Amino acid sequence: MLEFFSPVIHNALRSAAIITDKPVNIEQPADKKFGDFSTNIALLAAKECRRNPRELAQTIIEHLCFPANTIAKVEVAGAGFINFYLTPHFIMHSVEQVLLDGDDYGKGNIGQGKSAVVEYVSANPTGPLTIGRGRGGVLGDCIANLFITQGYEVTREYYFNDAGRQMQILGESVKLRYLERCGQAVEFPATHYQGEYIGDIAEEIYRDHGTAFAENSELRIFKKRAEEIIFASIRKTLERLSIRHDSFFNEHTLYTTPDEGGLNANQRVIEALRSKEFITEYDGATWFQTTKLGQEKDKVLVKSSGEPSYRLPDIAYHITKYERGFSVIVNVFGADHIDEYPDILEALKILGYDTGRIKIAINQFVTTTVDGRTLKMSTRKGNADLLDDLIDDVGADATRLFFIMRGKDSHLNFDVELAKKQSKDNPVFYLQYAHARICSLLRIAKQEIGFEATSDPDHHTLQLLNSPAELQLGFALLDYPDMIKTSLRLLEPQKMVEYLHSLAEVFHRFYQECPILKAEPDIAKARLFLSLATRQVLRNGFRILGVSAPESM
Repeated sequence: MLEFFSPVIHNALRSAAIITDKPVNIEQPADKKFGDFSTNIALLAAKECRRNPRELAQTIIEHLCFPANTIAKVEVAGAGFINFYLTPHFIMHSVEQVLLDGDDYGKGNIGQGKSAVVEYVSANPTGPLTIGRGRGGVLGDCIANLFITQGYEVTREYYFNDAGRQMQILGESVKLRYLERCGQAVEFPATHYQGEYIGDIAEEIYRDHGTAFAENSELRIFKKRAEEIIFASIRKTLERLSIRHDSFFNEHTLYTTPDEGGLNANQRVIEALRSKEFITEYDGATWFQTTKLGQEKDKVLVKSSGEPSYRLPDIAYHITKYERGFSVIVNVFGADHIDEYPDILEALKILGYDTGRIKIAINQFVTTTVDGRTLKMSTRKGNADLLDDLIDDVGADATRLFFIMRGKDSHLNFDVELAKKQSKDNPVFYLQYAHARICSLLRIAKQEIGFEATSDPDHHTLQLLNSPAELQLGFALLDYPDMIKTSLRLLEPQKMVEYLHSLAEVFHRFYQECPILKAEPDIAKARLFLSLATRQVLRNGFRILGVSAPESM
């Protein structure tokens, strides 16, 4: 509703010669007795205007000019809040807009002509996807969907970590299992990957080549085959959750592609930071001098072994995002990146890049609970809680929604038993049941009273509705566009889940309190249109969250 109120309030400020640079905030009071919407602009501007807040609020009210039949009452409350009460006409007229816009309801154009890259998952191809990675995948996918609703051209990107020590260990792990299969006695280090999948990859190599590689010390063969098999598995798992990517950026290109001067991307970062006097060498390593930025310790960029730390290629990778011209750069990271990403931003800032274009979404760890027992995860030890197993157990919809029904900054305890329940306690069932209930209602309405929404566009009957339950449901539908913008601004799809759950609650209450098919014909039609608009908003929201909209349950 900011688009509705903001211009009117700004015009009132100009008309009343009230000069202020304070933002016009529009909020919904927790208690409806204080109005449908409220602004604190008089409180914010009072000091610089040297006026009493309540007096200033009254002056603003006197200069407000709203369209006819939109605002029932405006009043000053408390220390200087301005409270607005909407008319039933305005609420139901807005419901008509839901029906007219259909799938486009809630979409905006703030991203028109802009591009965004959303990087998510980016799991090392060293093993099957775990539940923890799944949460970041769903979060990133929903964030990308939110950007699309606002007109951005979105690239969904996977940073393919195919370089570094972990890939070396993967190759060694497969080779050792292969040598075992060839009949050799080997000592398998505890630091290597222990999972059964390593043995399965070794078995596949043995099946195709026998003992041909038993005397070959080259790891490349084992590493490449493992990488191909594991990444194919990762993509297959992601597809089960309808998670896709448009672009796959290979980390090794940062090590192997030289410029005209013969330097690769990582080396260019080192030399650029050196020119800014932020590089030093000691203990045989190359360091980013973050002590110059007030940190206690410098951060290693190249280890004494010659291997880059994670920070160096990550800086180089982000530079490619700027070079590709993205307006907004979104990174969806796991909690293990909390200490690293601030250093990447500092390096980019030193090198002259606008870090205001970068948005970071950190998602916290996930644990799973089955019958009250918490499962522990470890990819390297081979006892990881696998994402495929979870999808098999609870389904794709429950997996997706449970991953985002808690704020990304909060640790998530995934209750497997709850996710499988067919009851209102399960938020997935509760939301989808609201949609299915409306579909069932519309089917019955077509059979019993001949209601067909597509052939009867007479939405004006909505103006007949003015009971508290009807107005509450209509008012809830008005919140949807602003909820999308809030979710996008915070990079928090959880807000969408909370909104849709609240909308489902309001609909169920309306369904119980307001007879529909047994009502007088025009009222029945109006209530069916209100139900239809609710179904539309649920569908639009489900599309952002990536869950299905069943028509029967």
